[in-house]
Amino acid sequence: MNINNRIKAFIKLGEFLKELSTEKESRQINYLSDQYFDSVNKIIKNSKNHNPWFIEKNVHYALNSIAESLKKENILEWIKPYREKLEESNICVNIGVVMAGNIPVVGFHDFLCVLISGNNFVGKLSSQDSELLPAISKILIEIESEFKDKIHFTEEKLQNFEAIIATGSDNTSRYFEYYFGKYPNIIRKNRNGIAVLTGNESKEDLENLGFDIFMHFGLGCRNVSKLFVPEDYSFNQFFNAIEKYKSVKNQSKYINNYDYYKSIYLINKEKHFDNGFLLLREDDSFSSPISVVFYERYENIKELSDRLKSNKENIQCLLANDNKLFASIPFGSGQSPQLWDYADGIDTMEFLLKICNDIKV
Repeated sequence: MNINNRIKAFIKLGEFLKELSTEKESRQINYLSDQYFDSVNKIIKNSKNHNPWFIEKNVHYALNSIAESLKKENILEWIKPYREKLEESNICVNIGVVMAGNIPVVGFHDFLCVLISGNNFVGKLSSQDSELLPAISKILIEIESEFKDKIHFTEEKLQNFEAIIATGSDNTSRYFEYYFGKYPNIIRKNRNGIAVLTGNESKEDLENLGFDIFMHFGLGCRNVSKLFVPEDYSFNQFFNAIEKYKSVKNQSKYINNYDYYKSIYLINKEKHFDNGFLLLREDDSFSSPISVVFYERYENIKELSDRLKSNKENIQCLLANDNKLFASIPFGSGQSPQLWDYADGIDTMEFLLKICNDIKV
């Protein structure tokens, strides 16, 4: 299967994912029967029974974001730097992928990279998200049958692989380093979404920031867990703008976290802000608990930018309106990364193509 056929298959997969939430009568796709839509929609509907964090609306959002990224123009732009190597490469190896389960189909990008690069995918799924990606894989195989022998999932220990991509926490990364350190690897650790406010943000900006905080209940590495605000910043406008997200209170696991940390802060008499469903606490850490966002005040935006640069290994994405800040993206875009926005800043495609080249040599 050449690179053009792989690209065409993923474009069609994107079209399928886009139509999942469309009424049957309005669907544009004619190369897949209704049973494929019904089977995936059933998994989406029942996701919260398997993982209470995976409410239907959020799963659909995750899949729609993937669908958007799989548009033809996006895929072609993404692979442009690798096109020559992809066309020349005829070496394929088994790539083991240990997947996280914090948000729906969070490992899709690794799945895409492995298969677009022409390699074989050997996936170890998280018990928290074990159904969606296999279901999507069946659709991809129906679209392009040659993927059948290139996609394998296991619930057992990973075996028979030449390289590994593993995503987890700082604690699990030590386990990954111990077991997989002898293989070519990408091992990802904890990272966080950071936002910088200047006080000049509009209500729409702050509403979009709320989306970056609350989508997937703050469980993703691209969710904002830390705010930097000016010395004299008042949180009144911020709290007014994020009131639209108060429905997070209806999720029992989320509100249990909120009640727990609120109790601790009150008992310990720790200063904090509270709007009834989100706690703000001054703390120099980047990673905050669910239902809590840490904040720090700053005096000089240039000094702050330099500090953030020196801590970039802890930052997955930086959201701001100020173009003086390095690599910042607009508020509201944290959960919609482009294909070229690699996790932890590590170019997965370059890694995979280098492995094939090393084997060829």
